[in-house]
Amino acid sequence: MSADLEAPPNSRPGGDGHSGPGRRRTARTFGSALGLTVLGAVVPGTGFLATGRRVLGALTLVLFLLLVGGAVYLATAGRRTAVQLAVDTSSLLWVIGGVALVGLLWVAVIAAGYRMLAPRGTRPLQHVVGSLLVVLLAAAVALPAVAVVRLADAQRGLINGVFAEHRSATVQDKPNPFAGKDRVNVLLLGGDSGPGREGLRTDTVIVASIDTNTGDTTLFSLPRNLENLPFPPGSPMAQYYPDGFEGSSESEGLLNAVYRNGPAAHPGILGPTDDEGADWLKLGVGQALGLHLDYFVLVNLEGFSRLVDALGGITVNVNYWVPINGDPGTGELPDDYIAPGPDQHLDGYHALQFARGRFGLTDYDRMARQRCTINAIIDAADPVTVLSKYQQLAQTTQDIVSTDIPQSALSDFVDLGFLVKDAQVRSVVFDNTLINPAYPDYDQIRSITAQALSAPAASSTSPPSTSPAPSTTATPTSPSAGEAPPPSGSPVTDVGDACAYDPAKAQAELTQGKPPSKAG
Repeated sequence: MSADLEAPPNSRPGGDGHSGPGRRRTARTFGSALGLTVLGAVVPGTGFLATGRRVLGALTLVLFLLLVGGAVYLATAGRRTAVQLAVDTSSLLWVIGGVALVGLLWVAVIAAGYRMLAPRGTRPLQHVVGSLLVVLLAAAVALPAVAVVRLADAQRGLINGVFAEHRSATVQDKPNPFAGKDRVNVLLLGGDSGPGREGLRTDTVIVASIDTNTGDTTLFSLPRNLENLPFPPGSPMAQYYPDGFEGSSESEGLLNAVYRNGPAAHPGILGPTDDEGADWLKLGVGQALGLHLDYFVLVNLEGFSRLVDALGGITVNVNYWVPINGDPGTGELPDDYIAPGPDQHLDGYHALQFARGRFGLTDYDRMARQRCTINAIIDAADPVTVLSKYQQLAQTTQDIVSTDIPQSALSDFVDLGFLVKDAQVRSVVFDNTLINPAYPDYDQIRSITAQALSAPAASSTSPPSTSPAPSTTATPTSPSAGEAPPPSGSPVTDVGDACAYDPAKAQAELTQGKPPSKAG
């Protein structure tokens, strides 16, 4: 390095009579000044050290290495800490301020380093070149910093938007909400308020029961056409519906109508709450399964297509003709069908139809496809896609997701999420091989639920089954095309890839030909 640097005139013999280590130096040539400026931008502090500013250079270099070490830790062993920071709005505010400050200081180090390194006698045109280099290096630092700030700000908006303060009739916001709990039960709802539908109907009802010690999770899927949903004895709803929920007609008394029709018939009976329908379902579904449901998460499928489009589409395997629109109640034919085939790439509109389509199929077919859709979204949400489109994804998520999970519980959910990631996930589908949705035996349902949760995880496993092609005629008592109980008769199955492509079944569907549609 000394060959590329020279001391100022007053530090050479014949100047002030002193020379040696610690004296300030400049680059010997303009080219070496540019090279050392680049090095100082990549490894802040090295430019200061090259000019003899040892204290300033060492301090800058140490701070830089600490930042790099912290980033490496958060990306590896400290991932849990990183995620906890990402769900804490106060921490995110500090992240925004810290990144902005580091970015500004980094740019200042680049500019100061060039000024110190530029040799005496540098020509004006060379200074123009040097200034241009400083601007380019500053932009290389500033643009990523701005991107991180925007990402953190979008995340902060998402947390504030989805997990804002809630009024809930079924949740008490308190510190350490998981303390003393062996299980946390979350009600997952898929709501559909699309065109032609009055209000919102929850066609997807799944309870995720998570062991807080191991992360082992059991998913309980209930059919949309389940009748006479019970409510806890002594609750306000039980006074109105002692024999289970009923509506003005059979279709208005199904499980998927409780969210809309219950609060509409008896508004305010639970007290102050921001989502009365969800509270009705938490109490009713919890009573049906014999579980206390802690929280709910509702995804409105009407905005679901925008989420898929933001991800660039999803890829699914299709083993049978999936209808696009159509009305099973009136017999109105679908507009068209999604054809069988492997690795079908669907945009948001067709992904919504894949998850929603029911004409000529059973509710259980749709339940299976919805699970496939969730898996496909997870696969599509790779880190590069999520980071590049995070602001759009965050805004879309705010529009389609609602929940009563308080911000105070997010840190505990982060810990739980890391357990679930490496734990076993099992499934119980209450299809018509287990129950009769029109005349459900809720004692039996509660017994099955208790059996599934008490059985050791390893004892109730079985290989995942492949979905058979469904019948093209809608029959409410036809077997489900989704997961079936294993041969042993246990209702519990491992959640595997039930969405694998089956060439034989797909070819049989293609040979049979596309069912009737408006498209012909």
